Amino acid sequence: MSNADAIQEQQRQTWDRFSGGWTKWDELVMTWLQPAGDEIIRSLRLSDDGEHLDVAAGTGEPGLSVAARLPRGRVVLTDVSAGMLASAGANATARGLTNVELRECGVDPLPFEDASFDTISCRFGLMFFPDIPGAVAELIRVLRPGGRLSTAVWAESVDNPWATIPMAAIGAEVDLPAPVPDAPGLFRCAAPDAIANLFRGAGLRDVVETDVRGTLVTPSAEDYWSFMTEIAAPVVGGLGLADDESRARITATILEQIRSFEVDGRQSIPFHARCISGSR
Repeated sequence: MSNADAIQEQQRQTWDRFSGGWTKWDELVMTWLQPAGDEIIRSLRLSDDGEHLDVAAGTGEPGLSVAARLPRGRVVLTDVSAGMLASAGANATARGLTNVELRECGVDPLPFEDASFDTISCRFGLMFFPDIPGAVAELIRVLRPGGRLSTAVWAESVDNPWATIPMAAIGAEVDLPAPVPDAPGLFRCAAPDAIANLFRGAGLRDVVETDVRGTLVTPSAEDYWSFMTEIAAPVVGGLGLADDESRARITATILEQIRSFEVDGRQSIPFHARCISGSR
């Protein structure tokens, strides 16, 4: 098994393992990430009869929202995780969408012919692909001339305390493994213009990078922490290295810091992402 195949298999196992948590918290996640999905959809310039591919679709967004805008079109959702795709399929059924297909697969290679789709989206998936340039080349391969590709990635970690607070608290109590350079991770694509320049180098035209900001809103700090321990593999992995006393201190530290974001009795934790789009 190649290194890329091993990374993809590890990703499949991880997302399958946590798919139940993502399904449980789907409503919260959809509200949280909607600004990024909305910007992706805006940048795609959809027509109502287009064929759209949503890669690393997770529980279905933004692909399902695209499907609702394509009454005479077709949407294919792909993901390496059967568990995540099952949730996406259930969401499509609940919304009465009949123009949606599911395909369990990775991104490199994609199981589609050249120039198969008018538009392609990938929301918060790019940073987890084993070979990002190779994945981008595949996305462009299956995109029709004149078609649009739009992605979203997380911006710098300092602007995303929803992710950094728990990992800093865990790191203060346990020795976390040193990060592997260019390994899949939340902030692998965070540098400004990194993906925009990759798109340009791969031949896309009219490339635009747009900042997207918003908040993760939870009813309480405790709800935030329950959410993170059910959907975030690095958090769960780090906690697994801590003893009971350390876990108690970690939890206390995180709850205290998350409560600093309280607004009108709820926690409103900021996020910063970037949407990058271009035309073939």
